[in-house]
Amino acid sequence: MTQQKITPHLWFDTQAREAAQLYTRIFPNSRIKHSTTLEDTPSGSVETLVVELMGQEFTLFSAGPMFKFTPAISFMITTDSAAEVDRLHGELIDGGMALMPLSEYPFSERYAWLLDRYGVSWQIGYFGATNAQPLMPVLMFVGGVCGKSEEAMRFYTSLFPNSKLGEMARYGADDAPETEGTIMHGDFTLAGQSFAAMDSAQMHDFTFTEAISLVVHCDDQAEIDRYWAALSAVPEAEACGWLKDKYGVSWQIVPKEMNEMMTSGDPEKIARVTQAFLPMKKLDLAKLREAYGGVAVVDKTV
Repeated sequence: MTQQKITPHLWFDTQAREAAQLYTRIFPNSRIKHSTTLEDTPSGSVETLVVELMGQEFTLFSAGPMFKFTPAISFMITTDSAAEVDRLHGELIDGGMALMPLSEYPFSERYAWLLDRYGVSWQIGYFGATNAQPLMPVLMFVGGVCGKSEEAMRFYTSLFPNSKLGEMARYGADDAPETEGTIMHGDFTLAGQSFAAMDSAQMHDFTFTEAISLVVHCDDQAEIDRYWAALSAVPEAEACGWLKDKYGVSWQIVPKEMNEMMTSGDPEKIARVTQAFLPMKKLDLAKLREAYGGVAVVDKTV
């Protein structure tokens, strides 16, 4: 399987492995691909697990209680039967809570929206047809960015090759407090992967957080530079390859080679690369390669 261009990254306190074991048990076509422990980080010793969930790659990260999951980014599961909605709902609601109870809705004969025991938000539905990608991220634009989901979708699809807008359902004049014409649900494709977005003017006490970020795997430094320049809008949020865009969504812009470096199984190489990237904002691929190869990295800007 070709590496996904964009990988959802979930930041847990300490439960990444437990969550990986739960998700890979209950979701079909799922497995833990590999895990790595990073030492001497600001969070101490942290564990990273790369998992495949329903054929889609995710990264799960245990690095302390810095960030909290919110429904601003949820994951939509499209099932092939109403019975499968019931099964997955029963597994995921245990220890969690309902946001929209399991029931029939105008848009689905069986649907639920919930938070699992870790606070991760899932939408599960049977819509009478299956999708080629049965699991996809959904971005909900609330508060100060409510009404900007269409703008964001157009912006994101302009940045990535093999991207396009899909169908958009809009709020009508009778949908107050929603603004007529804003997005009730919109589909879009980034680098061949399915995403969705929506606006919500309801009263919400949450927004996007770093607990869920989108990792962009880049071929070279030029690609890192291009995505960084296009997406980064909050200078104080830049750290270790992380950035925040103008809508508050967090991204990580990383070289594809990082996967090889951090899964080499060589503790010394992993430690050198870790210490090299920790002080960086935008990642410098040449310096990471030097650290991986054991070459001392000298900061020539000092």
